[in-house]
Amino acid sequence: MSARFDCADPDQRIQGLAEAETALRRGELVVIPTDTVYGIAAEAFDPVAVEGLLKAKGRGRDMPPPVLVGTVRAAMALVMDLGAAGKDLIDEFWPGALTIICRSSPTLVWDLGDTKGTVAVRMPLHPVALELLKRTGPLAVSSANVSGRPPATSCDEAMAQLGDSVSVYLDAGPCPGDVPSTIVDLTGTVPRLLRRGVIPAERLRDVILLEVVDEAAPEDPAGALPEDPAGAVPEDPAGAVPEDPAGAVAEDPAGAVAEDAPVEVFHDLPAGIPDDAGEAAVTGEDAPGEAAVTGQDAPGEAVRGGEDVADQANHARRDAAE
Repeated sequence: MSARFDCADPDQRIQGLAEAETALRRGELVVIPTDTVYGIAAEAFDPVAVEGLLKAKGRGRDMPPPVLVGTVRAAMALVMDLGAAGKDLIDEFWPGALTIICRSSPTLVWDLGDTKGTVAVRMPLHPVALELLKRTGPLAVSSANVSGRPPATSCDEAMAQLGDSVSVYLDAGPCPGDVPSTIVDLTGTVPRLLRRGVIPAERLRDVILLEVVDEAAPEDPAGALPEDPAGAVPEDPAGAVPEDPAGAVAEDPAGAVAEDAPVEVFHDLPAGIPDDAGEAAVTGEDAPGEAAVTGQDAPGEAVRGGEDVADQANHARRDAAE
């Protein structure tokens, strides 16, 4: 039986966050609010949990979910190199509705699906999501909906679609809209706009040199690129490059672009494109203190090769909490 917590009530919020953290560590699924749409989350370093997330959404491994982080340092531990453009984008737009697709660190031992070596990453601008992420570390997150159906913009909608496949629902009221996060692929020589979203191309061009791909990725508001945010740069900016969340360039290059609206069209994009449960429209809410991105977080050595999955997950969680 699923448990639902009203995060508008201080006591329920505290209890709900604790229950959500416990459930995620047990390999179970949790629905969380984001600044774009509601997302369905799983422990990123637990392959069985990620498989369960994809099964709950009715997706295959070709649509990996994007990854949501609570700090910039946690994001840097997951990718090979952000490059100057990536750092400038993070400084300007994180936390917020921007999903970036990067080459994932080769030292990581995880399995988000067919990511093609990329990952779609986003830091959402939502206090409840950020508080949970700082407790758990990186989470695989896709929009909270069954693949092919509209992303959930309320907890009621998420429960109607996902039911008891999710252990804990964190209800923070309706989302500000169903516009997904904007997805930018950083795996090539020149950054490419894979999916149009909350942040317009004009604003991105104020910060970096940008190539615009007209056929933007699918949508997956919650995560990142739609049904494939974590995937990779490949085929479709919307999918993550296809975040599902939370992908890559292609359908979800990072496997993180999902098909929902949560800031990541969580997977309907190329593999690697987040779908957006991890990326949603920016509300006016202030992110927790350390949410704003600056160069404050050093890349760190959070994840090292040679360690088992548990150790790597613990390192990532530790970095996220610092």
